[in-house]
Amino acid sequence: MPPRVALIGCGAWGRNIARNLATLGALAAVCDTDTTAAGAAAHGAPVSDLDAILTDAAIDAVAIATPAATHATLSAAALAAGKHLFVEKPLALDVTDAERLVAQAVTARRVLMVGHLMRHHPAFAALLDLVRAGRLGPLSYIEARRLNLGRIRREEDILWSFAPHDISMILALAGTFPERVTAHGVAVLNPEVADVTTTQLAFPGGLRAEIHVSWLNPVKEQRLVVVGSEGMAVLDDGAPWERKLVLYPHRIAWQGGLPVAEPAAGEPVSVTPDEPLAAELRHFLDCIATGATPLTDGSEGLAVLRVLAAASAALRPREGIHPNVEIAPDATIGAGTRIWHYSRVLAGSRVGAGCRIGQNVAIGPRATLGDGCKVQNNVSLYEGVTLEDEVFVGPSAVFTNVRSPRAAIDRRAEFAPTLVRRGATIGANATVLCGLTIGEYALVAAGAVVTRDVAPFALVAGNPAARIGWVGHAGERLVSAPSGTYTCPRTGRRYVESGPETLTEIA
Repeated sequence: MPPRVALIGCGAWGRNIARNLATLGALAAVCDTDTTAAGAAAHGAPVSDLDAILTDAAIDAVAIATPAATHATLSAAALAAGKHLFVEKPLALDVTDAERLVAQAVTARRVLMVGHLMRHHPAFAALLDLVRAGRLGPLSYIEARRLNLGRIRREEDILWSFAPHDISMILALAGTFPERVTAHGVAVLNPEVADVTTTQLAFPGGLRAEIHVSWLNPVKEQRLVVVGSEGMAVLDDGAPWERKLVLYPHRIAWQGGLPVAEPAAGEPVSVTPDEPLAAELRHFLDCIATGATPLTDGSEGLAVLRVLAAASAALRPREGIHPNVEIAPDATIGAGTRIWHYSRVLAGSRVGAGCRIGQNVAIGPRATLGDGCKVQNNVSLYEGVTLEDEVFVGPSAVFTNVRSPRAAIDRRAEFAPTLVRRGATIGANATVLCGLTIGEYALVAAGAVVTRDVAPFALVAGNPAARIGWVGHAGERLVSAPSGTYTCPRTGRRYVESGPETLTEIA
């Protein structure tokens, strides 16, 4: 007997899910705030309410096909009730909410599957097999077009409605996550909602992809073009089954230093017809029964959501972040942070709230800045650099990531972490070798070269940097007294040397 699944949301797409679950013998109940819609989707299953579904021990799983804004709340409730979960795309509208759902599913040991329908399309499965078998050679370009007239939303850009399927397919074909996402949109019907968008993805190794979506096109088009060095393929979901996937052994030859196209006749690829939604739901039921990981599990759904969020941010740059700033899809920028021209926040980096980042600053990959940091122009914070809260880094300061670099030797495995503790200041043109710690409220003078750890409150200068005094919380050089205490001339706060190279504030 298949797992028993309750459907929440009986709109146009929910009715398709209900039909397939009923055909598979898995539809246990339906639920919708519109009881008429629920009744129309029931296929003989009982019409129930959310609480009854979540508390019914005989129901193994929940399928959610409600508006996207409700996905996070309903999904969390279903997982908390111990149900396996199928949720239509997108997994959530907020990356943080999606991260919580993925973690919750892992903790609860429940299947979490996201409805990225095209990953289960037989023609896409055949296309993915061609790519993985090397039939197209290394990929260089992917173009997705999803156009239609209608299904217009007032709450969300078309990006969120149409693009998730194509992002999911492109990520599968690329086999990696993009390092850069840009997007442009046109709002025609509502100035707050983009009706047409074009999104560009740049992947490591040179692969580029473009996604064009519109709900204002009079002709329906759902097409994916994949270009490789040895051939091209077109998945046209509007074509009959015998031509949904066509392989073109086109090649680009170079003659006299110029590229010349060498076209070839298209070769239809045999695909066994199947309704993608039926295949998707069979896969979900099989994963529940066997414990297998879904093709479009929570992690895959989260990756798609990160790209969506990055594209959405590119459509509407945040106040205080210049439009030409590049932010990796999985980077995090805190509220109130301002970033000026030509800077980049690379993969996996975290920038806290209320930071001020100057021009031509590179952060990461996988660098961390706390809240309230100020990084001035022309600074690179490499992988492994962590700035705690309220750190100041002057213009053209240099951080290293290896001690003895050579251009001809790859030493990425030798990157050493650097920690700059809360409130510290690093002056203009200073150099900080990797693997060191700059203590709390220390001050590294302009042009200094730091070759060893710096104590909290120490004022260091020179090459190699050596301590030439102490500074207080306000950054002023402390004035010593015959009693052995030190006083800040700005704030009056008092300090004492409590040990070798150790300064402590007097309460």
